[in-house]
Amino acid sequence: MRHSIEESRLRYAEELRFTAKVGSRAVVKAFASVPRERFLGPGPWRVLSPMATPEYWMTEDADPRHLYHDVLIAIDEERRLNNGQPSLWARMYDQLELSRGDHVIHIGAGTGYYSAILAEIVGRAGRVTAIEVDPTLAARATENLATTWPQATVVAADGFRFQPDQPAGGIVVNAGVTHFSSVWLDALAAESGRLLVPLTNAERWGCFLMITRQTGDRYAARLAGRVGMIPCVGGRDPAAEERLTAALARGDFTAIRSLRRAPEEPDHTCWLAGEGWWLSTAPASSG
Repeated sequence: MRHSIEESRLRYAEELRFTAKVGSRAVVKAFASVPRERFLGPGPWRVLSPMATPEYWMTEDADPRHLYHDVLIAIDEERRLNNGQPSLWARMYDQLELSRGDHVIHIGAGTGYYSAILAEIVGRAGRVTAIEVDPTLAARATENLATTWPQATVVAADGFRFQPDQPAGGIVVNAGVTHFSSVWLDALAAESGRLLVPLTNAERWGCFLMITRQTGDRYAARLAGRVGMIPCVGGRDPAAEERLTAALARGDFTAIRSLRRAPEEPDHTCWLAGEGWWLSTAPASSG
């Protein structure tokens, strides 16, 4: 029995609820609502399975039901640029704990699919600022999000340096970086803003950290999950990459408890230091 596209979307979202252990009904509903095919162009599509990497394969035809599985879909196969793995982002968005009406900044929006998911989560009273450095992809995202998600605005810019016009309840970075942008830390809403960012090595592997702003220039920090991720344009630095690699050789991300900023100087709890910030193994409330 063939299911309708709406039924396939519902089954897909329900499967993500289990595979990603999603507790938020808003996250599940968002994945059940947004048509993935709208953001990926006409089929057949090139697919990348987490269980069969690194080889892409082609769907047998252009039936959009093929897109409602926990797989990556190529946007630009030559660059290995994909519409990311749904279970990964369902899990990350669940941990982000966004609320209706929140402002969320999405850095690395691609063609806009996950920006639309975020827009569904925060609702019409919320706001999504979707940043995409590639102007061609930004134009596609603008077209894809138009009319259905008026709360989402696409900006063609370098997300590592983009200055938002208002604080954000959440910032999601969709590409691997070697260090933090001070702009992101400054943009987080006081005592509640959360930054979800992947720190990755030269081989594109690393971990998501969840950074939560507390008082002043201290932020709680914790491991949110492990990941392989395309590099962030503007967010890579050879010296920072070397420091990150050395930190990983000494210990893993699970030891991190907080992020501190200048003028506070790194102490014996320092896990990794960057320009104007450092990660600590001590809780944000200590010291």
